[in-house]
Amino acid sequence: MKMAKIGVVFDKEEAELQWSLGRNIFEFFLFEILDHFRLPYEKIDVFDEYDAFDVLIVNLSRDSVEASMKILDYVHSGGTVISYGGLESVRKKLGFSKMFDTQKGYADLSTFLNQSQPLRFLFAEPWKQDGDLVGVRELGSVVAEDKTWQGASALQQVKYGAGTIERWSIAIPQTIVGLQQGTLPVTEDGIAAPDGSANLDEGILKAEDGFELDWVLDRTLTETGMSYFPYPYADLWKEVIMEHLLKKILEKGLTVPFLDYWPANIEHVAMISHDSDLNVDESAQITLDTLKSENVQSTWCMIAPGYSAPIYEKIKKDGHEIAFHYNALEQEDGVWSEDAFQTQLKWIEKATATDNIVSNKNHYTRFEGWGDLFSWCENNGIQVDQSRGPSKKGNIGFLFGTCHPYFPIAWSDEKNRLYDVLEIGFLTQDLNHNTLADSSVIHPFLDGVKRVNGVAHFLFHQYHIYHQPKVQEAIIQLITTARGQGFTFWTSKQINDWERARRKLSISGISHLGDVEVTGDVERNDFMLLIPLADEQITDEVGLVKRLGISCKQVKVKES
Repeated sequence: MKMAKIGVVFDKEEAELQWSLGRNIFEFFLFEILDHFRLPYEKIDVFDEYDAFDVLIVNLSRDSVEASMKILDYVHSGGTVISYGGLESVRKKLGFSKMFDTQKGYADLSTFLNQSQPLRFLFAEPWKQDGDLVGVRELGSVVAEDKTWQGASALQQVKYGAGTIERWSIAIPQTIVGLQQGTLPVTEDGIAAPDGSANLDEGILKAEDGFELDWVLDRTLTETGMSYFPYPYADLWKEVIMEHLLKKILEKGLTVPFLDYWPANIEHVAMISHDSDLNVDESAQITLDTLKSENVQSTWCMIAPGYSAPIYEKIKKDGHEIAFHYNALEQEDGVWSEDAFQTQLKWIEKATATDNIVSNKNHYTRFEGWGDLFSWCENNGIQVDQSRGPSKKGNIGFLFGTCHPYFPIAWSDEKNRLYDVLEIGFLTQDLNHNTLADSSVIHPFLDGVKRVNGVAHFLFHQYHIYHQPKVQEAIIQLITTARGQGFTFWTSKQINDWERARRKLSISGISHLGDVEVTGDVERNDFMLLIPLADEQITDEVGLVKRLGISCKQVKVKES
């Protein structure tokens, strides 16, 4: 099959204007989504030539006659345009009006995509037809969170000349950013759970103070009554972008390869991290013994005053990762500043005799502002952050809508750049602890991670493994259960190494023999490429897998 050529329109001049006004262009996160899949595309400006592209994603474009005519001319001559919200410049020309201002709600896409669960969105701008327009197909539906409106479509397919405009009512990239990172900087306490299970209003600023899920609509219960957030909405929206795009390409008789999430010999990935709070040597030893008996390597986030020197040697000898546990908790004389971050990091490197610490998790999930922490990580050689996770019993699970590693986006004052820090959030901590959730969440958490092929990251404090035998039982139960479901345990560093290695691979084309052509500094030989196939192309040959609701041929990258 021939490989489709995808263009992504990003209006640089419009972006600069919006940034100068202090406005965010979270549409820019679309590039992080596509890059994570290693999907080949070309980033183009609004007045570049469009004719060479089979599909055009209009990510950001000014509201001008010139821009609108260029888009419409491309569609009229047979092109396909996709937009996630936006396209205001062509709305009236196509015969549509706005229904209402941006609101939160849920989208039902089950009638045309591989999404059975309504997906929460944070930004939507549905259009309605001004009269009965010919050649308009309405797909899916969106409903407001408070049910004040309903009946709008999730996707409108508009025939125009020989081509089609595929306009989503939902601003999908902005929704993903809001779910993963919040919609505003963290400057005040979040809203506590109405059932008293998560007191976010305790006077400590944390990452979860800015979470964007609904306590009632987005939580469910395990069989033992544990409340949790079951849906990785952000990751599912990423799949929506990909599934819809790939299906449009297949309809054209084309395809476009992308890179599978994990290496050829890895089915699913889990991770265990520990925070060394209270720093009791005996707790470290029993944790080491437990992990050795299960043959698992984990990530140890160290906080002052730390363990004795022999413990660190044992941690390293057993293959575990020594990481940083930045303490900005005021109750423990912590300070939120880069100086404090740097001082603590240097201390832990010296105390543990560890050079080049890669990972950090903030003590008590402390967090302020928007991008301060990520900038500090960049400036001090930290490549991974793990601070985005729950600190309460009642807000565990997919609190930030994701279990995938991703590079966070900056605020408008930094022109919405992507930080060079991989975020790997966690799902819960210290299962079976006498004040936290029990182990009944293990199965639903693993199921949710498998659904989107992310990372099942569980946090266990060494102190609780030592002092509460049921917590030790829970970590063993987690390891046994996860392995039985095909999970491989990696450290934070291993996940970071893998993700950064796969980002060096670029897909450049498909040869006349059908081989996928790749370029870049390919340091490994276990990358798996996926080639989407149309239904009529599916045969009984081996190597077919389902990804994003589409049958794909698996091809291992050839060693150069």
